[in-house]
Amino acid sequence: MKMKIKEKIKNIFKPIDLTQGKCWKVILVFCLPIILSYLLQQVYTVSDAAICGQTLTGDEVAGINDINPLLFIYLQFAFGCTAGFCVVSSQSVGKRDDVGARRSLASQITLSAIISVILTAVAILLLKPMLAWLNVTPENSQTVYDAAYLYCVIIFSGIAAQMFYNLICSFLRSIGDSLTPLLFLLASTALNIGLDLLFIMAFKWGLAGAAVATIVSQFLSTIACFAYTFIKYKQYRPRLADFKMTKKDVGEHLAQGLPLGLQFSVLAFGIIVMQGGVVLFDTTANGMVQGTPAQNGFGAANKLENLLMTPMNALGAGMTSFAAQNLGAGDIKRVKKGTNQAMLIMIVMGTLLAGIGLLLSINGAYLHIFLSPDKINPETIRFGNTLLYTDLPMFYFLGTIFVLRSSVQGIGKSFFVLMAGAAELAARVLVCTFFPSLFNGGAITATANGWAFFGLTLGNPIAWIAADAVLLIPYVMNILRLNYRYIEKRNPTI
Repeated sequence: MKMKIKEKIKNIFKPIDLTQGKCWKVILVFCLPIILSYLLQQVYTVSDAAICGQTLTGDEVAGINDINPLLFIYLQFAFGCTAGFCVVSSQSVGKRDDVGARRSLASQITLSAIISVILTAVAILLLKPMLAWLNVTPENSQTVYDAAYLYCVIIFSGIAAQMFYNLICSFLRSIGDSLTPLLFLLASTALNIGLDLLFIMAFKWGLAGAAVATIVSQFLSTIACFAYTFIKYKQYRPRLADFKMTKKDVGEHLAQGLPLGLQFSVLAFGIIVMQGGVVLFDTTANGMVQGTPAQNGFGAANKLENLLMTPMNALGAGMTSFAAQNLGAGDIKRVKKGTNQAMLIMIVMGTLLAGIGLLLSINGAYLHIFLSPDKINPETIRFGNTLLYTDLPMFYFLGTIFVLRSSVQGIGKSFFVLMAGAAELAARVLVCTFFPSLFNGGAITATANGWAFFGLTLGNPIAWIAADAVLLIPYVMNILRLNYRYIEKRNPTI
């Protein structure tokens, strides 16, 4: 009996072969730990937001909310690069090529080290002008500016920890192990919350404490996850010779990583335009800030949306490994079947998640998670709920992006992934730039009508539809039509 129990436990931690079994079942089993991992990553954000929202001033909270798009640019670029890199290792796993997967990991480590150094330097050097782009300046509010600047500097200093954590998690998922990242993230999340309480409540470090807690917990989780991977999966432990990258190694990884990194990062520029537009709704005609109901309401609603979209995002992340492994195995029919079934799963998810969000919008219930009672008023609720009522019914378009983008990335069509990001950026910028003033009949200030803010929030769904239009091209041409000629070029062994 004990042997059977040990065997069952061992099988739980065994990597999943994504090239075998019923597609929908394999996808759900593989993606469930990823969904839980992504939710725990949101707990990072929610715990920081909740503790800061209950202990800091309204201006400080507004400063943290305002810079979310700025953090998104750099951290999502790092995440996108590592997610793209894993396509190469996933294809090697699908071919049963352990040496290729090991060399891929070595290349990922080297490239991630270089990229993280560059990102850190660029992020800190460009911080002041980018804060100005968000309308976060000392002239508008010194307190908001100081909070935003300090938080950014600390988080940017820890970009390497973020990138290497994403790297090892992406690699583990590329070999079919989605459970290990969840377990390490669980420990890291508990540590992060504990450090939040220690640094903010006990040491009185304020928002700096929240940032430091996130960096320290992620750094420790990264070290532990790498150590576990090298001990358990000895066949993937890089040798010294594996780090001698060829031009082919560099080209293959950058061809997959950079487009996805740019696609994720480019989206943040559109979100910055939207966030800058939100600040105007708290600003008087002479440029002075008049309270922060729009920034706090929008910020809280945006955090709720990020939490709600997490399961669909995680489903998409799993589809990258699924498509890449099956491409490596030469089974494009399975890629088609799995992608279509993942779309059906997404529709069910989207319906449930949108329903939960709408329920939480009643009387602005979600605001009490992110803000203390003194920061919640009818205006805060109005701004936050406007965003939710615009976006939640359109969640299917967002979910389509997650599933199709990852499947398309998994079969190597990274160009379309980048173009989808460009289309999403262009649509969001155009809408957020022109719709608010068009709906208001003039310049935007704190006295703008409700339709003006609705015009701003239309930037999200219209951007999602634009991205879907681009992703449908490779989905139809290469996945639905089973384009073997393309697949043969990617995998000559077929």
